[in-house]
Amino acid sequence: MSDDILETLEQKKMDRRSFLRGSALTAAAFAALPLAARAQDQQPPANKEKDKEKDKDEKQEQKAEKKEEKKDADAEKDPFKETKLDADGREYRMCPQCGYNMYKQDRTWTCENCGYSYVE
Repeated sequence: MSDDILETLEQKKMDRRSFLRGSALTAAAFAALPLAARAQDQQPPANKEKDKEKDKDEKQEQKAEKKEEKKDADAEKDPFKETKLDADGREYRMCPQCGYNMYKQDRTWTCENCGYSYVE
């Protein structure tokens, strides 16, 4: 009887090949689980006409938003790009660095206080 038990234990003993085969099957099973879950989550395709109508509506909304943004941009002009006249009648702008007056020389605006300059 003990010989029979030893023989069955030897047969059940796992060698390297059977271990790798079993681990490969287990890995494949785990990899297939997310694929099966995704397949169940898919919805049937919608009507093309409804999609076209939705696209048209979205495009119209985007155009309306762009128009509103342009109006807002015009209303909120950059105070640093706004040209003003000083007491002597010279054009000046506010410096974005220090807030002092910037005067134009050729194409360059230069701040009198901090020296910040940029080309227009």
